[in-house]
Amino acid sequence: MGTVTTTLAVVMTAISITPREDVAEDRVDLIEVNHFYDEHGKHVFDQLIYYDWSETDGRYQVRAWRLLKKKTQLPSRDWTHDDYVAVWQDGDVLRRVRAESVRESWTQYDPELAEREYLPKEKRRDLVRRVAGGTIRR
Repeated sequence: MGTVTTTLAVVMTAISITPREDVAEDRVDLIEVNHFYDEHGKHVFDQLIYYDWSETDGRYQVRAWRLLKKKTQLPSRDWTHDDYVAVWQDGDVLRRVRAESVRESWTQYDPELAEREYLPKEKRRDLVRRVAGGTIRR
């Protein structure tokens, strides 16, 4: 087994034995793995962008984003649930995000930043947050 596969297996095992309330779970419509390059073609950063489909606007809208710091954050196919799942430690919260679709992009602009013209950051529905006392809120 490769390092990524082994790490993912350990994380998935830990999640399966961890009580449900210890995992912040979300479902989005699309996860984008974005590789951002500057105007000279130099790699700047990688990010995961989480989108929900807007029936009203007929388009995907950014819900949240996270810098991609480790390959174990990448979404993987979950054949049992027929979707994709990304699991990672997000600060002090173990997070699991499921999506119907995944896409990968290489851009010289930041798609998350560009999306703020359509839906300002403060109007977005963020991923669930864990607060004091273990309560989860959006």
